[in-house]
Amino acid sequence: MSDNLRKSVTRDDSSNLDQTLRPQTWEDYIGQTKTKENLRILLTAARERGHAAEHILLYGPPGLGKTTLAHLIAKTLGTNMRTTSGPAIERVGDLAAILTNLSPGDVLFVDEIHRLSKSIEEILYPAMESGVLDIIIGKGPSARTVQLDLPPFTLVAATTRISMLSAPLRSRFSGGTFRLEFYSNDEIASILTHSAQVLNIDAKPEIMLSIAKRCRATPRTANYLLKRCRDMAQLENCDLNSEVVEKTFSLLEIDHMGLGNLDRAVLDVIVNKFNGGPVGLNTIAAATGEEQSTIEDVVEPYLIRQGLIERTPRGRTANTEAYRLFEVN
Repeated sequence: MSDNLRKSVTRDDSSNLDQTLRPQTWEDYIGQTKTKENLRILLTAARERGHAAEHILLYGPPGLGKTTLAHLIAKTLGTNMRTTSGPAIERVGDLAAILTNLSPGDVLFVDEIHRLSKSIEEILYPAMESGVLDIIIGKGPSARTVQLDLPPFTLVAATTRISMLSAPLRSRFSGGTFRLEFYSNDEIASILTHSAQVLNIDAKPEIMLSIAKRCRATPRTANYLLKRCRDMAQLENCDLNSEVVEKTFSLLEIDHMGLGNLDRAVLDVIVNKFNGGPVGLNTIAAATGEEQSTIEDVVEPYLIRQGLIERTPRGRTANTEAYRLFEVN
């Protein structure tokens, strides 16, 4: 094993790698330039006034850095961050316990907020807008409402499905709603270079770019693939080079475009079995043995972004690039 890889193994053996690779400063957070600048202005102004920042909603596909931004927001404000998720808040009492235990200025991060139940959403409205928590005690004619004052706090919410949030909840994020965009290959390569430095791995820029092109424009996927390449280099007792990268992706069955087995299976069904389509989603699911939701939510978005398929009223059709991929004339 090379000395650099030995240092990498020693450094992250007892810690969570994902947390280790998470950017700790705004300068280390690569990409999302407009969102970063808007947030820095909002947060810096709030901190200088000595007020809690307004509530912020982050949305976009998974793996683009919403949780990392939440950590940076708390760090910029110089306050503690409490973390929970929509599915974890099952009862009104759960939300009440979280809110009443906040300290003034704290950041409450709620991941996958679109999975909150409607009854809990309604309790959240006055907490966000007026800083009070309305609790109903008792049932029937003897029931009464108790209003608790909450400390000023900042709610940072993240969701992958903003359309599932109710309009009243969306409107209460007065600090702004920010959409995270997919990353370019150069931005992903920069993220990989930063992660490699954290892990004490030496690799040439062209190696990082070759990995970046297969990362589906997503930092989480990029760090996952870098760690797998690091593992292969460790077992091969060498530094990270092009041969190690190619062997890793060959074993993972990921091609030069970042397509995996399921991606190619979907394309094969459309191109070869149904002559380029149109093909219905249920037919593709039956032919590949996968659930319709998996194909629609996980596979198709990337294939459409790559210009390989199209969604039409009659079904999915293959584009010219898909035929080239399968060498079909």
